[in-house]
Amino acid sequence: MPAPDVFVLDPNATDPDAEHKQLRAIGPAVKVDMLGVTVWSVNHPYLLKELLANPDVSRDARLHWSEYDEALKTWPLILWVAVENMFTTYGETRARLRRLVAPAFTARRIQALKPTVDGLAAGLIARLAERPAGEVVDVRTELASPLPVSVISHLMGVPPDQGHAFGQAIYSAFGSTDTLEQVMADGAHLIAMLEELIAVKRVTPGDDLTSQLIAARDTEGDGSALTETELRDTLMLVIAAGTETTVNLIEQTIVLCLTHPEQLDHLRSGRATISDLVEEALRCEPPFRHMPMRYAVHDIPLPDGQVIAQGEAILASYAAANRHPVWHQDADTFDITRPVKEHVAFGHGVHFCLGSALGRLQTASTLAQFFEAFPDARLAVPVEELTLLPSLIFNGHRSLPMIMRPGR
Repeated sequence: MPAPDVFVLDPNATDPDAEHKQLRAIGPAVKVDMLGVTVWSVNHPYLLKELLANPDVSRDARLHWSEYDEALKTWPLILWVAVENMFTTYGETRARLRRLVAPAFTARRIQALKPTVDGLAAGLIARLAERPAGEVVDVRTELASPLPVSVISHLMGVPPDQGHAFGQAIYSAFGSTDTLEQVMADGAHLIAMLEELIAVKRVTPGDDLTSQLIAARDTEGDGSALTETELRDTLMLVIAAGTETTVNLIEQTIVLCLTHPEQLDHLRSGRATISDLVEEALRCEPPFRHMPMRYAVHDIPLPDGQVIAQGEAILASYAAANRHPVWHQDADTFDITRPVKEHVAFGHGVHFCLGSALGRLQTASTLAQFFEAFPDARLAVPVEELTLLPSLIFNGHRSLPMIMRPGR
């Protein structure tokens, strides 16, 4: 049982906005219970950015989390911290892994992907346009989800007919409501899929990230390359970071636009750009609510007199920080003309998300084409009836029922 002074996070995210307000009201860093483990939820943006850039904050649970051994036995989110990739390592190990992946996400590489992204989005939207007027369509399932799955499959060399299965496996393994037994079973299934992909690419390499990482793994002999586990878990990270995040960003941005038609008018009139829309959506509804996890390498004194003790875990509460009133005036208001839209949706400092430009590209391309093709699109149900994903981490909806063209 959590201690009486520990705030218990709702595992089903029934009312996340209200919960985030409670956290901010308590203080900039709050001890919370997250599915049975006690962590520091940091919701103040300036403090969070400081900690994210602090060299005394590690992402390696094996080295720096005092509860790691116990969490291995009981915690349903253990895959978030037990894998071995640049997301869960520290110091030179993290830097080495990031250097191997970074070339796939340079500005030149992302720009080169734009025709592919535009074409994939156009194809999905064309299929939506074929649906009868007045028909209800789940836009999450038929647009927001297949686009990033297809893009990441292209980037990694995953066969097109396996992309959806990879996306489903990632969500199952990294969800936050299953039992530990189910998580481990889902994780084992995902690992088997990744190991099969690696085996295929070793025999028939291509011009893709998987083949490039395998080549680095198998040819570098100076200690700078990936281990076999790092290879597999790095591919897992790329799929996880590149699919569910963008799915959530696309569909949440659509919901924000349709529930704030005056903002869509700003876009259509030229008073704001598609980039303004994407950045304000990232600020207002980031793809991750909370991001596990960091750990104090040494005691870290906080400005309010509290101390994050060595070995304690730190939870980056992105959604709560993005709407902190100390950072933005009228922080709960969705306003794409807001002059400053600063946020931490993609992290900060040395841990800033490598795939952020790709996520922005996919969202901007999809939204621009979507609202041009369907100027009269509307939600098929009141927004209050949309069901949030039951997750402490992923910020999206179970489905997004819409009517593309009203019937006569």
